[in-house]
Amino acid sequence: MIKDDCSETLLIFFLPPLSFLAFIWPKMKTLSAASFLLLSMINYGSSQNTSNPISDRGCGLKLLPHYLNLCSLDVIWGIVVEAVAGAGVLTAFLLMLILLVKLPFIKDKDKKSPLGIQFLFLFGTLGLFGLSFAFIIPEDEKTCPTRRFLWGVLFSLCFSCLLAQAWRLRRLAQHGKGPSGWLLAGIAVCLMLVQVIIAVEWLILTIVREQKSACKYEQMDFVMALIYVMFLMAVTFLLSLFTLCGKFKKWKKNGTCIIVTMFFSILIWVAWIAMYLYGNVELNKRPLWDDPALSIALVSNGWVFLIFHAIPEVHCSVVPSKQNTPDYFDAVQPRIRETNFEEELQLPRSYMENKAFSLDESAAGYKSGFRNGSMGPRPNIQLRSNVYQPTEMAVVLNGGNIPSAPPGYPGRHLW
Repeated sequence: MIKDDCSETLLIFFLPPLSFLAFIWPKMKTLSAASFLLLSMINYGSSQNTSNPISDRGCGLKLLPHYLNLCSLDVIWGIVVEAVAGAGVLTAFLLMLILLVKLPFIKDKDKKSPLGIQFLFLFGTLGLFGLSFAFIIPEDEKTCPTRRFLWGVLFSLCFSCLLAQAWRLRRLAQHGKGPSGWLLAGIAVCLMLVQVIIAVEWLILTIVREQKSACKYEQMDFVMALIYVMFLMAVTFLLSLFTLCGKFKKWKKNGTCIIVTMFFSILIWVAWIAMYLYGNVELNKRPLWDDPALSIALVSNGWVFLIFHAIPEVHCSVVPSKQNTPDYFDAVQPRIRETNFEEELQLPRSYMENKAFSLDESAAGYKSGFRNGSMGPRPNIQLRSNVYQPTEMAVVLNGGNIPSAPPGYPGRHLW
């Protein structure tokens, strides 16, 4: 009996990878190893579900049978996806809270303008994590319309925000000035509304007009309804490449984050579409693996949005930019303006008259010396007379009173 259990366990773990490599790998080489391991875990949980009915083991509460996938230990993939999605919800909420707290302290216009689309992007990412719970719960007439409508709308919102952000970074990298925040948010919302119209028309045509059940739809129809989202992905990825061209290099790091985000998003979409349309059929796991494949795609793409775009953008917005401190030993720096004490300080009138007298005497001595040929022309040298001349600093330190000349100083009688 133990040998049979061991052999059955080995078959459970090794047959899906072998069959996967035999059928899918020659056709779709871009399928990631992470999805492969997660789907092996799904096979383990689903094999138990086929042999034994789902129990409430691990739930702890008397839940309805419809919600047992959220907590039952017989469905391992549901618990794993639920835990990862819950962590994503918490992370996105904390990032939104940080932006709200730091919003009054952001003074840079270039950093403050994209805050609107950052909130929209985090809201869309938060919705993706929440939508994954609808794919853990078995489908019914309530969850199926939610799945069909919100999948494309939430992804279109996220990719529209990324497209607007890529356009903004391209303007900043080339011209040093970006568009306003209201314009960016308006572009993102308008691009999302196109997918809203597509999703509403699909639901009306299939449910209202043809009188079909909300859960009765083909897998190809689900993918074809997302063609506009794929178009947004392609345009965003191409436009983000142009953010690396420009003379303002400080914005190229943000453009690189968008490029990496779109690259991994495209890989995830190729993986889940290949598995959803072809892989499950080849492995004879349809419809058992359809919901796990879609929920894993939602959670993985949501974390790609957070790690490679949301967290770097929030960090760039809340951290103040380093201002260049002046180098006082650099000769290129502008010279400090000399303070004119006569303008800023109300000096006594007698001191001003005495200074004018001393300047006239110095000028007279300079002219006589230059006329007699005793000294060369020195226009930059101020000649002093024998009259005691208190300096401006001496007057300031003496409280505005003119200090008296020292004893024995020539010209003391003039004071």
